[in-house]
Amino acid sequence: MTIAPDFEPHFRKSPLTEPWEPLFSKRTDSGFNLGLTADTQHCNSRGFVHGGLISALADNAMGLSCASYHENLNGLVTISLHVDFVSAARIGDWLEFETQFVKPGSSVDTAQGRVLANGKVCALIGATFKVS
Repeated sequence: MTIAPDFEPHFRKSPLTEPWEPLFSKRTDSGFNLGLTADTQHCNSRGFVHGGLISALADNAMGLSCASYHENLNGLVTISLHVDFVSAARIGDWLEFETQFVKPGSSVDTAQGRVLANGKVCALIGATFKVS
């Protein structure tokens, strides 16, 4: 299994992401990154990483990027999520969800980023979150 430098086992667990473990994460100056080595549990029947997995983990990573900029936060709820798929990721690829916090707000936050497969862009991502 390939793990990029500076990544550690992801600290946040959930019933949704449990079947996709192991997941890895790292904090950056501008946000939060998730990573994983694509395997069969991440893919569709053609061996491509499923768009639903990319969407769910993109949402997760961008939410964590936004959350890291708040001192007192009860939670974030996704208002909108967009994913533009650029190319396919396959079994064995290291997927990295690079996200950055874009704009803070008292009621709404935004984030953006990209998903890389072995360093090549496979998706462009963005989200808006309700701050609670």
